[in-house]
Amino acid sequence: MTPLTAPGILPCQTIEALIASGAITAPGPFASDQVQPASLDLRLGDHAWRVRASFLPGAGRTVAERLADVAMHRLDLTDGAVLERGCVYIAPVQEALRLPQGVSARANPKSSTGRVDVFVRALTDHGAAFDDVAAGYAGPLYVEIAPQTFSVLARPGTRLNQLRLRRGPARRISSQDVGVDLTGALAGFRARRHAGVIDLDLEDGHDPRDFWEPLEPRRGELLLDPGEFYILASKEAVEIPVLQAAEMTPIDPAVGEFRVHYAGFFDPGFGTAEAGGTGSRGVLEVRSHETPFLLEDGQTVARLVFEPLAERAARLYGAGGSHYQRQGLKLSKHFRAWG
Repeated sequence: MTPLTAPGILPCQTIEALIASGAITAPGPFASDQVQPASLDLRLGDHAWRVRASFLPGAGRTVAERLADVAMHRLDLTDGAVLERGCVYIAPVQEALRLPQGVSARANPKSSTGRVDVFVRALTDHGAAFDDVAAGYAGPLYVEIAPQTFSVLARPGTRLNQLRLRRGPARRISSQDVGVDLTGALAGFRARRHAGVIDLDLEDGHDPRDFWEPLEPRRGELLLDPGEFYILASKEAVEIPVLQAAEMTPIDPAVGEFRVHYAGFFDPGFGTAEAGGTGSRGVLEVRSHETPFLLEDGQTVARLVFEPLAERAARLYGAGGSHYQRQGLKLSKHFRAWG
């Protein structure tokens, strides 16, 4: 099989070939760093709608048609606009798809989005599920944006989520349970609920103490308060082989009244020696549910599911520099280093 027909997660060079062929389009040029080793960053368009309820369009209906039922007002993002916590917004993204038959896609929040507790899900016309793009889909893409803890400032081009493309059915080849590390002097961070606005395009520009409270573990335990948002680190080092990609998924809620709030994509090369990432940890966004929950060091909180690439990616994660390669417990790139 040629790389364009081989099954599996599509690597960067195949995504670039799809862009060149017109299967993925945008009004203007694509950014030089927009294609990741096994995913494509999606960029907000120039407006968003504040909506009164989340929705799925369902078979036979477009997102635009459903918006007429739930839209409250339209926001112009051209000069930047604040998306308020506790509110729900729908925004078109700049990228549109005309996927070949047999090629499907799945979206997920970017790491930096999840770490500031912004809930983001992709929608397609006629879609019956969030984040899943049917094989051969042709049409626009939208995102639902729901800031949970912090209000955020967004603009056209802000990247909140990413798209992973796949030829053929999903093929799970292995999985790895992920535990939580509560042994260090700093166990994690708890979000401050009445903080200021986070500029989603400003890196290293916010004082973390204005937004986060550091947490010290006691006896290797951490009490999660209902409704609070935490940043924690994995107990185990995470390594994504160069011929695979992975997604972090929540575990069965029966094991505890909490969940890792956002699934996440891990690109090939994350944590590998070849890409300079030996010892990298996974960062976990954790929220407790209705009752307090006592989390213990090493307790399993998520699972990594691995899939094969259609071919080796021409670029590995972090090989050219990355904010999250070689990470331990780390806040999003919007914040200056703690200390």
